[in-house]
Amino acid sequence: MILLSISLSAQQYFGTPAAAGHRCIVLMNPTENNLKTIFYLVDNKIFPLPDDYHLVGFYYSSQGYDFSQSAKFIKESGRTNVFLHACTDTIGKAEFSKNPCSDDFNLVFSGSKGVIFFGGPDIPPVLYQQQTNLLTEISDYHRHAFEASFLFHLLGGYQDENYVPLLEQNPDYRILGICLGMQTMNVATGGTLVQDIPTVVYRQETAEQVLKADPDARHRNYNTNLGTDNELIWGHFHRIKMLMPERMQDFMPGSDPYPFVLSSHHQAAGRIGSGFRIAATSMDGKVVEALVHEKYPNVIGFQFHPEPTFLYQPETKFREIPDQPSTGSFIELYGSEKGELFNRNIWKWMGIALK
Repeated sequence: MILLSISLSAQQYFGTPAAAGHRCIVLMNPTENNLKTIFYLVDNKIFPLPDDYHLVGFYYSSQGYDFSQSAKFIKESGRTNVFLHACTDTIGKAEFSKNPCSDDFNLVFSGSKGVIFFGGPDIPPVLYQQQTNLLTEISDYHRHAFEASFLFHLLGGYQDENYVPLLEQNPDYRILGICLGMQTMNVATGGTLVQDIPTVVYRQETAEQVLKADPDARHRNYNTNLGTDNELIWGHFHRIKMLMPERMQDFMPGSDPYPFVLSSHHQAAGRIGSGFRIAATSMDGKVVEALVHEKYPNVIGFQFHPEPTFLYQPETKFREIPDQPSTGSFIELYGSEKGELFNRNIWKWMGIALK
């Protein structure tokens, strides 16, 4: 695989002979873990792709992660249809305008059918012009700046309302944002974030207060904060409520109208960015669970996680409460119409990008 034999800083896919004649999905932040997850979803037909698909991991060379690990993992997997593409220029403070990565953004967009933005840590509040809450933890500024800049190039935003988004060239282009990915969509288009849900939205100051509250109003497993059991699941299952069923109908066939999802976040969309509308919320309406774009029909962000492999493995049990026996698998508890179908339909929807 030629692209994996050259130095990391020189890895490119778009604009090379390897890219010609293939349908491509872009994976942002292509860490080894994210690649493993997507490989599982594809191999098990959960994320259905045609035989001639290509997957391309797109990243910023200034990110904190060592993407040579990803290159090694792809090579060892034996897959010849998975590549990496890096922007090696410096964005600086021009995230929401033309910058040295703009040419890469244009190239990646024109050479692909869709892109997935994965979960991750807190976005630096400076990107949405707020001061930093003491509960906000910044671990990789460059990743956030890069992904926000790419989404601004794709969708535009309040930061420059005269900017012409790349999706004007292909309004049917498909964008899926997961957890951090949805938050980045909102920030990139000029929106803001609530920096801590318990303290800001619910006025809760302790993990114990969160755990006594309505389970549908919890957005991560705060039992892990207690530190008494290291084998607990990292997320929390709760229901969501649809506000725009007409835009969510692709995900709903066969599903309960209030499907269970898996969340693990303490931040949420605040002021909504340019072009977006709230399509789903928590059951109490206080936390945004899905955003859809008014103009571009295939742009959607979900605050929850439909990608963990254990959601689709009936043999994988989990525990959420310390010192309690396993409560079962996701499929046992929330299988079929209760939540499983809804999560599966998200990946079917994304796979349509290449059909």
